[in-house]
Amino acid sequence: MRASSTTLLGLAALCMSLGLASGGCRQMMLDRQLESVRKASPAFMTLGDYEVARTIVYSSLGNYEGQHRLAPNNADGLFLLTRGWAAAGFNFMEDDWEASTDAGDDELAEENRTRARGAYTRAAFYGLELLEQKAQDFQLARRDARSVRTWLKSFEAIDADSLYWTGFAWMGRVNVSKDIPEISSESAIGVAMLERVVELDADWNHGLAHVALGAWHARSASGELDKAREHFERAMRINGGKLLITQVQFARTYYCVRNDKANYVRLLTNVVDAGDPLPDHRLSNTVAQRRAKRYLSDVRMADCGF
Repeated sequence: MRASSTTLLGLAALCMSLGLASGGCRQMMLDRQLESVRKASPAFMTLGDYEVARTIVYSSLGNYEGQHRLAPNNADGLFLLTRGWAAAGFNFMEDDWEASTDAGDDELAEENRTRARGAYTRAAFYGLELLEQKAQDFQLARRDARSVRTWLKSFEAIDADSLYWTGFAWMGRVNVSKDIPEISSESAIGVAMLERVVELDADWNHGLAHVALGAWHARSASGELDKAREHFERAMRINGGKLLITQVQFARTYYCVRNDKANYVRLLTNVVDAGDPLPDHRLSNTVAQRRAKRYLSDVRMADCGF
């Protein structure tokens, strides 16, 4: 924080010495501030208190939205909004949806599902704005799978973060909108983005893209279960099972669909008992352990036919 403040003061002094207009100076300082926030943001993932994290995420999103209004083309700001809204949708709003569903409160469950859809929609919107800074004409490319893949060829390994969070948000929106054909019918776009991440950097972020693709391919008994298993096993080799959402999604999708109770329970129990295996991703693992406990409940086990 002190280094960041010193940098901003230095920028202010530079603006004055160069005689820059106040608007240009403010823009320069805001750009530097957003750059610093993005660089510092991984520290947030070391939090282990779920409710504290929820409060921080929602507060931060409000700040990012305000900063975006002042600097609408800033790539760091667009990235923070994309990742922030996508993470809020998965970690908190979907969690609320699941909890209210299991409690039998249909009205609240639908409200929470709608909130999650809104978060993912907003994340995808900002993500596409960010991606179009490098490759324009997404609206033309989205007309078919081949055009989308051609469009995605414009991106390089340095773009993996932006591609993942945009693709993740897209797939999250599909996941909470299975009864809305105009949304669910466009799942191929999100899948293509995640596949491009794997092409560019197969080990990206502890194999997280493989986890997302594995869950997609195991979405139902009619899905591509062999592909799902390949992605999950690759992710397990990359992170050694320490990124706990890998085991949760492996159990919740693949082993649930396969009606394999023994492996379903084994993986989820591993997660619950894992402790703190990856401190740099403590928040993600806290969310995973919370989900694992839920999926071991009688209600969720019954959903798998156990």
